[in-house]
Amino acid sequence: MDEANTRQDVEANLPWNLAVNLLDITMMMFALNLVSRETILPLLVSRLTPSRVAVGLVSAVYSLAYLLPQLLTASFAEGLRRKKPFVMLVGGLGERFPFLLMGVAVWWLAEPAPAVTVAVILFLLAVSDASNGVATPAWFDLIAKVIPVYRRGVWAGLGHSLGALLGMAGAALAAWALSRWPFPRGFSLCFLAAFGAMVISWIGLALNREPETPVVKPRSRLRQYLRQLPGILQRDANYARFLVARSVSSLGGMAAGFYIVYASEHLYVSGAEVGLLTAVLTGSQAVMNVAWGAVADRRGHKGVLLAASLAMALASMAAWAATSAGSLWVAFALLGASLAGNAVSGMNIVLEFCPPEDRPTYIALTNTLLAPTTALAPLVGGWLATRLGYRAMFALASAVAALGATILAFWTREPRHAGLSQGIVPSER
Repeated sequence: MDEANTRQDVEANLPWNLAVNLLDITMMMFALNLVSRETILPLLVSRLTPSRVAVGLVSAVYSLAYLLPQLLTASFAEGLRRKKPFVMLVGGLGERFPFLLMGVAVWWLAEPAPAVTVAVILFLLAVSDASNGVATPAWFDLIAKVIPVYRRGVWAGLGHSLGALLGMAGAALAAWALSRWPFPRGFSLCFLAAFGAMVISWIGLALNREPETPVVKPRSRLRQYLRQLPGILQRDANYARFLVARSVSSLGGMAAGFYIVYASEHLYVSGAEVGLLTAVLTGSQAVMNVAWGAVADRRGHKGVLLAASLAMALASMAAWAATSAGSLWVAFALLGASLAGNAVSGMNIVLEFCPPEDRPTYIALTNTLLAPTTALAPLVGGWLATRLGYRAMFALASAVAALGATILAFWTREPRHAGLSQGIVPSER
């Protein structure tokens, strides 16, 4: 299929592909909100162990396992004319199935063997996140193939927003489960419900109508492929500066996973209040995902990421100033706005730095280079909270997030407005 026919095929199937990918992302977001990494998972780990570093590992495992493997499969993904079969296999067995196992492990092991349960949870999270990372270059290339650039912001924003709205129902369900069922049954039910939602999201993925890629790069040996990567950063200075800004902003997110733990330890929130704070978080995401999607399609993704970094800085300052569970609402609302901005634009902007045949490489390179600071951030946050206390850590996190916003604002150009975006044709405007 030549390029013109491919574009016609994409346009003809756009309503269908938008619908099924909305089903996929919506149900996945619903599932992830049921076992939120910002509330439910940190609280569960804190109930199983007093180690604050273990709480930080919930986010660190995600960063390392998800981000690091991507360069190992990017060249393979570039050589696939159809990405969907590979993404379905890895995303089904590797990414989604571990949540069923986590639910079973928490149900049977949490009380007799809490330390073992923490190890099992972290291991299964690593398996799920690594599988997600392996599939991500091919999945984002699939999305770029079936959804044109002028609709990606709306797709990401609307999908995450609907997922967040369902997540509010999920937060209510989680609050009911945590208050209705004694520990650890409520947490186990959250994992099992999340797995059920992930199965539905996988069905949406399977329904994609994907055209063959008209031009694919020949696969090269891994060593040869890796040797080519530094040249990308040398040739594309704007992309390299973008990575610096994103790294600093990621480090500024060190406090996000500790808001709920701080509330539990110092503000004595109940299980119902945890559900309410999760609802505030997901409600904020629901509203801001749509807003950020519209801004991104009209103005570009850089402004969205800049606002997300500023929201993260303000969220940490709000947590620093909080004196009750009610006053934490502001922190969680701002955190939701920040997470929404990153969800809508964090990877979509990368697709606009490169030509279509290089998309898997740019996606994998971005995630791999961001892995160190993203993984270190929660560990640094846990160490600072142990040595200096939560409030000092919140203040430092706010300052670093603001620095990341400053670097992004003044040192990086919006690729779309700088004429760097690929794949935009007059008919798409």
